[in-house]
Amino acid sequence: MTFSLGIVGAGQFAGQFATLFNHHPGVSSVVVTDVIGERAEALARSAELAGTVESFDALLASDVDAVAIFTQRWTHGPLVVRALRAGKHVYSAVPMAISEEEIGAIIDAVRETGLTYMMGETSQYNPATVFARGKAAEHAFGRLFYAEGDYVHDMDLGFYEAYQYSGGEEWRTTASYPPMLYPTHSVGGVLGAWPTHAVSVSCIGVRDDRGDGVFDRDVSMFDNDFSNASALFEMAGGGSMRINEFRRVGYPSHLRESRFRFFGTEGSFEQLVEAAVWQDKEGFTDVSALLHTSASRDETDPTLAHVAPALRASFVSGSAPVHDTRRIPVEMAHLHNGHEGSHHFLVDDFVRAVSSGALPPVNAWVAARYTLPGIVAHRSALQGGARLAIPDFGDAPSGC
Repeated sequence: MTFSLGIVGAGQFAGQFATLFNHHPGVSSVVVTDVIGERAEALARSAELAGTVESFDALLASDVDAVAIFTQRWTHGPLVVRALRAGKHVYSAVPMAISEEEIGAIIDAVRETGLTYMMGETSQYNPATVFARGKAAEHAFGRLFYAEGDYVHDMDLGFYEAYQYSGGEEWRTTASYPPMLYPTHSVGGVLGAWPTHAVSVSCIGVRDDRGDGVFDRDVSMFDNDFSNASALFEMAGGGSMRINEFRRVGYPSHLRESRFRFFGTEGSFEQLVEAAVWQDKEGFTDVSALLHTSASRDETDPTLAHVAPALRASFVSGSAPVHDTRRIPVEMAHLHNGHEGSHHFLVDDFVRAVSSGALPPVNAWVAARYTLPGIVAHRSALQGGARLAIPDFGDAPSGC
């Protein structure tokens, strides 16, 4: 069974996914809409899509089966609900939403319509998360009791240009977006391997002092002047998770945006920019090569020495040896990948979920656990680090 898809938002990020969706054998056709019509037309031409639609309203009134939302990060929640209520399956870029109420409305709409919702969290397939998820499944950590997730993306390394592209003349008003309202690249990378959720948080925000009009409360549409924030979360069942969201940081975020550490009673895992190690009570193993993404590989590549022979011929563009890419359709295998090999998996997850009716890995309930902790953490920072409880929407219903 194939289905048709409408792309909402024709910005820089959407183009990569438009191409992947357009080549997936489970998608019959792709159209695109954007508030700037010229951008939609340009993307339709460059990605060889089926055409454009004049507006989001027109797209919802059309006969497309699903929509993929790539609009400004604070707009996702209401657009997702409208699409679900219009009878469309929904793929959404991160974050899920920016308030508990918006998250609840999405979960209600998914439950009531029975349609597929998926949040496209790239850290679900970050090689470090994939590696840690495998170790956790083998019980190699023993009892996990502490983990760290850092999203360290400095404004000077691409974010100024991204906000200028999307925000127009008033870009500074949106470039002040609170770091903890974009938590899923860090939280998702931890919880993608550690099957638990956050129950409380204390967060400290760092007020910006650059003086360039970004993170300036007098300019910000979010009344925000935090450029960096650090949060300590209490986890269900015991243990803690520390999350850093940094936008002013001396770190090569163009080489690695997200990094992770996990500590258990029997083993631990730590990642830096270009190095990663597995450790236990006897010693350590350098696993850097397993996590390194490459444009292409063949079966004789020495980085595959620790990979099962059956997987060695299965690598696709941009993947890491730790990725099992055998399920990725051949039509997508050599297309541009992104975010450390995650884009191919995310597109395939959504297509499989819509086609089968099964829940995707990052379904609405999982997405809530990846997103809501950051929302509450930002509230804690505004209260000087007060420890606040984090509501939980629970596990996905088994019949959903």
